[in-house]
Amino acid sequence: MGITANRQALFIEPLDVLVLRGNKLFGDPGSYGESLVPPWPSVAAGAIRSALLAHKGVDLQEFAKGRVADPELGTPQQPGPFHLMDFRLARRCADGRVQPLYAPPADLVIRRKDDDNLECACMEPRALPSGMHSSAATELHAVLPERERTKPKSGYWLIHEGWLTYLAGRDVDPQTHLVESGDLWKLDARVGVGLDPAKRSAAEGKLFTVQAVAMWNRHHGHARNYDVGFLAEIEGAAIPHEMTLRFGGDGRAARATHVHAIDSKPDLFSEIVQAGRCRLILTSPGIFSGGWLPTGTQQQEEAVVFDLHGVRGRVVCAAVPRAEVVSGWDLAKWKPKAAQRAAPTGSVYWLDELDTTPEALRQLVDMGLWSEPCENAARRAEGFNRFAWGLWP
Repeated sequence: MGITANRQALFIEPLDVLVLRGNKLFGDPGSYGESLVPPWPSVAAGAIRSALLAHKGVDLQEFAKGRVADPELGTPQQPGPFHLMDFRLARRCADGRVQPLYAPPADLVIRRKDDDNLECACMEPRALPSGMHSSAATELHAVLPERERTKPKSGYWLIHEGWLTYLAGRDVDPQTHLVESGDLWKLDARVGVGLDPAKRSAAEGKLFTVQAVAMWNRHHGHARNYDVGFLAEIEGAAIPHEMTLRFGGDGRAARATHVHAIDSKPDLFSEIVQAGRCRLILTSPGIFSGGWLPTGTQQQEEAVVFDLHGVRGRVVCAAVPRAEVVSGWDLAKWKPKAAQRAAPTGSVYWLDELDTTPEALRQLVDMGLWSEPCENAARRAEGFNRFAWGLWP
């Protein structure tokens, strides 16, 4: 049973522990394989596409060789109209509502006060005092105003209301807008045994450990009245009402079911145009030819200029964590994908002197930070280079 091929939302519910391998090698004797939560969007895109091909009865080997094309998925070499528009952690409440969860952006700092309560504060773009210099490409620096130095706290996620509050430039309430990782999943170390293919038995001295991720489920018998999984939004393909996915390492089972789409990108376009400035926040890893600078950005002598699909301005400040490396496994070619450096999810760029329209801002969100023609159609279909606009308070 399919529905129309517009944007569709899927809640992906793990039916087993998940092995969400990152980009670090493991499997050698004594090695430790860490899991990445949430995984890269390519994990969800690949699982959904594989399930769709199986649902349609497509010969997977012929498809992998490029001999068979699908009108929605295209071929491994030339992807079709299928695109993963958004992928994030989520939880499903007892009444069926699905609540997206967001990693705190790079400019949102969570810290603990002297009374042991949490507080949230946002970095602000500031010019350096006279006499101070830096090698930063932007003219302003992301600064956290505080009287005493504090250590940021990690392991928290923004609920949907907190995310909308953040995008609107208002204060995030740590008491109502945050949830701890421990209330969403727990990690379980699993021991693996290396195999000797010649003997078809365990190899001598090849024990390794991997992290399995056990998502909380309301049927597990604890006090949490929700199921934790992932929310994926798809365009360009008609998705069955329910599918079983092979998700992550070892092909662990997960169930994908249709849910009502939730608008995680509020209509702030007119306010942004009127203000003439804004924030650009990555909602998936950004694979950019300019390294940490988004597609459409050029470094000039006195400015960092952004110009992409009718949105023009200056990047005057940025909060970008250390780059991560994105790779993956190419099932069609049966080899690793090329490793690429990426700006992490949650990276923030402040744009000033905007010259654009509300419609151009809206279209760029739908397109993602890609040129036309696209530099990498496969990565675009997998959901990379997605972002949201936020007000610059």
